[in-house]
Amino acid sequence: MGYELFVSLRYLRAKRKHVFISVISFISIGGVALGVAALMITLSIMNGFQLDIKKKIVANSSDIVIINQDNAGLSDVKAVREKAEAVSDVIATSPFVLGQVMLKYRDSASGAVIKGIIPELTNRVLDIESNTKIGDFSRLSEDKAGSIGGRAGIVLGCELARNLGVTLGKTISVMSPSGKATHLGFIPRIKRFRVIGIFDSGMYEYDSSLGYVSMAVAKEMFGMGGKVSGIEVKIKDMFSAGRVASKIQDELGYPYWVRSWIDTNRNLFSALKLEKFVMAIVLILIVLVAAFNIVCTLIMMTLEKTRDIGVLKAMGAKNGSIMNIFIFQGAVIGVIGTFIGTVSGYIICRLIDRYEFIKLPAEVYYLSTVPVRIQVNDILFICIGAILVSLLSTIYPALQASKLDPCEAIRHY
Repeated sequence: MGYELFVSLRYLRAKRKHVFISVISFISIGGVALGVAALMITLSIMNGFQLDIKKKIVANSSDIVIINQDNAGLSDVKAVREKAEAVSDVIATSPFVLGQVMLKYRDSASGAVIKGIIPELTNRVLDIESNTKIGDFSRLSEDKAGSIGGRAGIVLGCELARNLGVTLGKTISVMSPSGKATHLGFIPRIKRFRVIGIFDSGMYEYDSSLGYVSMAVAKEMFGMGGKVSGIEVKIKDMFSAGRVASKIQDELGYPYWVRSWIDTNRNLFSALKLEKFVMAIVLILIVLVAAFNIVCTLIMMTLEKTRDIGVLKAMGAKNGSIMNIFIFQGAVIGVIGTFIGTVSGYIICRLIDRYEFIKLPAEVYYLSTVPVRIQVNDILFICIGAILVSLLSTIYPALQASKLDPCEAIRHY
C-alpha cells in the first residue's frame, strides 16, 4: 500500500508536457470543494430559517394546547392544570379564551381573533411582553379590565393596527358573533376597547389577525361563563413537545385533546423539509459534475501512464495494486476537495452569521438578515457523501488500468 499511495501522488503531479492533466485535477478538486461549500451554506441557511420560524411560532403559540374534543370549552380548569403541571418537563400552564370578532375603527373594518388571557400566567407560557413594541402589555390585567380610561384594554398585532389605521390610545369597536336573539332579530355583542399596546411577533399570521384582551372581558364577550377555550402548556424542551403531549393525553384521557406545536404546524414544516431536500438534491449535482471531472482525469491519466503501468506490472505489480493507485488518486482529490469545501463553507457561514452582510427586505420576510445554523449531522452527511462519490467515480478508470496487458502497453509506447 505504501508504494501505491506514493505512485498515485506522483501521478497527480503530471510532467510539464502533460500539465493539462494537472489542471484537470485541480479543477476536479475545485468542483468538489465548490459543491461541498455550496451544499453546506445552503443547508445551514435553511436550518436557520427553520429554527427562526420555530422560535417565532413557539413565542406566539404555546408548546402544547389542551382543548375539549367537542369544542365545548373546559369547565374544570383547576383540575386540568394541576394534572398537566404534575407531568414531568412541564414548566407552567395558562388558560385562555379564543373567539373570532370584527374590529372597526372609523371607516376601516377587519376580521380578527381575540384571545383572552391572564397576563401574569401567560407571561410564564408565551413571550408576548417582549414582542410588545408600543405600549405596556402589563396594563392588560384582570383588575384593570374596563378601567383604562373607562374602556377595556386591547393589545393588537402591528399589521392589524396598520390595516385599521389605529395607534396607541385610540378607541375601536369589537363585534362578537355570540350575541342574543330578540324580537327585532339577532343582536351581536359590541364592546369598545382602548388600544393599550401593539406587538410585533415577526409572523404575519399573528400580527395581522390577533388581539389580546383580559380573560374576564373575553368571557363576557363570547358568553363563556365559567369555561375557557383551552389551556396552554410550557415545557422545558420545545422539541420534545410530542412526547410530553402524549404523557398529558394519557393523564387526562377523554374528552380532552392534547396537541403540540409540531402537530398544529405539521404542514408548514413538512413543506420546509421537502424544500430543504430538493435543494440538497440540486446542489449534489455540482458534486456529481466534479465526479465526472475525476473520471476524465483518471482516464487521461491511464492513457498517459500506459507504459508506466506496463512496467509496473512487468515488475510484479498485481491488478489490485494498479487499481489501488487510481483509487487513491480519486480519494485524494475527494478528500482535499471536501476539506477545502468544508472549511470554506464553515468560514462563510460564520461570516454571514456574525457580520450580517446579506440583507433581506423585512416587510417581506420579517427578517432583516439571513439566519444561519450549522448542524454537525449535515456536515458529516455532506463530507461522507462527497468522498463516497469521489471514490465511486474511480472504479471504471481503475478497472480499465488494471486490465492493461504489460507487453502490449510497453510495445505500444
